[in-house]
Amino acid sequence: MSLENVCIIGSGNWGSAIAKIIGTNVHKHPHLFSPTVRQWVYEETIQGEKLTDIINTRHENIKYLKGIALPTNVVAVPDVVEACKDATLVVFVVPHQFVHSICAQMKGHLAPTARAISLIKGLEITSTGTRLFSEEISRCLGIPCAALSGANIADEVARERFCESTIGCEEAQDGQRWHALFHTDYFRITVIRDVTGVQLCGALKNIVAVGAGFSDGLGLGSNTKAAIIRLGLMEMRKFGQTFFGEAVQNETFFESCGAADLITTCSGGRNRKVAEAFVKTGKPIETLELELLNGQKLQGTLTAQEVHVFLTARNRVADFPLFDTVYRIVYENASPECIVRDI
Repeated sequence: MSLENVCIIGSGNWGSAIAKIIGTNVHKHPHLFSPTVRQWVYEETIQGEKLTDIINTRHENIKYLKGIALPTNVVAVPDVVEACKDATLVVFVVPHQFVHSICAQMKGHLAPTARAISLIKGLEITSTGTRLFSEEISRCLGIPCAALSGANIADEVARERFCESTIGCEEAQDGQRWHALFHTDYFRITVIRDVTGVQLCGALKNIVAVGAGFSDGLGLGSNTKAAIIRLGLMEMRKFGQTFFGEAVQNETFFESCGAADLITTCSGGRNRKVAEAFVKTGKPIETLELELLNGQKLQGTLTAQEVHVFLTARNRVADFPLFDTVYRIVYENASPECIVRDI
C-alpha cells in the first residue's frame, strides 16, 4: 500500500492548530502517511523575515498561533502549486472567499487518487439555493471532498484542551483514513456519512449565536440564553430537514458539529461578542466589526441575511421565527427585546 502524501491549504489560527495535530499523527502512523506534511502558507513579512522561513526554522507561526510549537515535519511552502503537487490527502482550511481561486491553481497538480476535506465552516446560501464548500472543492478539482466541523476553538485545541469534532464522509474507507489523520487523545473524532449536515450546522449556528449575544446584551441571564439555544437548534434541524430532506440526518445535530458547536459559539466567539456590544452600545454592526474584529465581517449577521433571502423566495420566513427575529433586529431596526418576544 502506497503512503498518503498530506497537504494543508491554509495557515491561519485554525490551520496552524490543525497542522500541529496532522504533523504529529503523520509521525505516529508511518505505515499510512509520508513523513513530510507540506503546508501552503500565504507569504507575509514579519519584522523583516518571511513567515515561511520563520515557520521552517523556528517551527512556530508567530503571527497566527504564537507560543505553540509545530512539528518539525510540517514544512511551510509559499507556492500553492508546489505545496499540493502529487498530494493524495488535501486539507482545506482557508477563508471561504478564496476557495475557487486556490482550487483553480491546484487543478491538475494533485495525485490521481487525491481526496480532500474541508474545514471551512458554513455554506453559501442564496435565493436560488445553497452551495456547500465541499461541493465547490469537489467540482473544481474533480475529487471527493469530506468535511470536518465541531466545537473547536483553535487556541484551545492547540493547547491540547480536550474536545470533539465531527467528520462527514460518504466513503467508509476514506473516513477511516481521515480519522487516522485527525484523531488524538485530546481531539476526539467521530466519523459520520452526513457531509451536508456537518456543514449546515457550521453555518446556521452563527445566527443563533447572534441571538444569544442580544440576550446577553439585555442582561436576560442563563435561562433565557438556554431557551434561545434550544429553539435555535430546533430551527437548525427544521431547516435541514425541510430543504435537504434525507441528505441531512437528525442525529447530526447532536454531534459535536451540531449541539456542541452551538453551545460553544453561544458562550463565546465573535458572533455573540459583537451582538452583545450591538445592544449595549447602540453602534452599527459595521462599526463594531472595525472596533472588535479588525474589520473582519461577522458570519452570523451575513448568514441571517442570506437565510432571510432564501426563506423569502420560498415564502417560509414565518416558519423560522428565531432566524427572522435576528434578521429584523440587525437589518430592520427591530428592538433587541424582540429576541424573546417574537421567537
